[in-house]
Amino acid sequence: MNQASVRATTGRLQQPYRRLLRRRGSALRADDLDASHGTILYLEDITVSFDGFKALNALTLYVDAGELRCIIGPNGAGKTTMMDVITGKTRPDHGSAWFGQTIDLLALDEPEIAQSGIGRKFQRPTVFENHSVFENLELAMAGDRSPWKLLAAKLSGEQRDSIEQTLQLVGLKDRSGARAGSLSHGQKQWLEIGMLLMQRPRLLLVDEPVAGMTPQETERTAELLLSLAGERSVIVVEHDMDFVRSIARTVTVLHEGSVLAEGTIDQVQNDPRVVEVYLGE
Repeated sequence: MNQASVRATTGRLQQPYRRLLRRRGSALRADDLDASHGTILYLEDITVSFDGFKALNALTLYVDAGELRCIIGPNGAGKTTMMDVITGKTRPDHGSAWFGQTIDLLALDEPEIAQSGIGRKFQRPTVFENHSVFENLELAMAGDRSPWKLLAAKLSGEQRDSIEQTLQLVGLKDRSGARAGSLSHGQKQWLEIGMLLMQRPRLLLVDEPVAGMTPQETERTAELLLSLAGERSVIVVEHDMDFVRSIARTVTVLHEGSVLAEGTIDQVQNDPRVVEVYLGE
């Protein structure tokens, strides 16, 4: 019996007890999240079709609070579409998506989902290249302030401490005053992760974080992602199996829009179905 079946059978999914949280017209905050049941993300029976092609086919996936989950699968398996559904970029034809017990992601738009505590890092880093590393983190700081007002305003001690802590965490403390455009590819990736962390997400989606990195940068990225799990949940989509092995506790394999296998890296790598459709390619 797979993980989804076990959870459904044991009654872990308490759908009738969920309280629908619709915050249209009001500020939605990460503090509204209720992960008291231990699960932070519920995707249930998600189906997405594009011109008759099912990018997601009754996908069911659960992620625990504080978990670092790796998602792998061949091209076209539905990994990007899954993240698009979680962040509100794509609306499914069928199914439900809940953030904790109370936040119905399908009732929210993209900005509201971001405000609720979900951050997404795309494969290609997007930073303000003409601003310093410190200013990039300042611009990304959680709060309802315009960029121009933010840069002109005086930081509080607490805000400055938060930026300094993030610089330390992502390994850019000694590059604080450097122009972001002068950073290496890996350093830009870390800066963007830092920018997301300034928004205090409870769930972080990271797409192929080590593509194009040097071995040293890849190792540092593994350390960074491992350090993030626990206080927040992290979903990593990646093709580099050596990197996945270095960070993974639980690996989910997608194929043709649904979960093919789930377990430890050794379990999925030794699964004949996975070998046939993905690892054996």
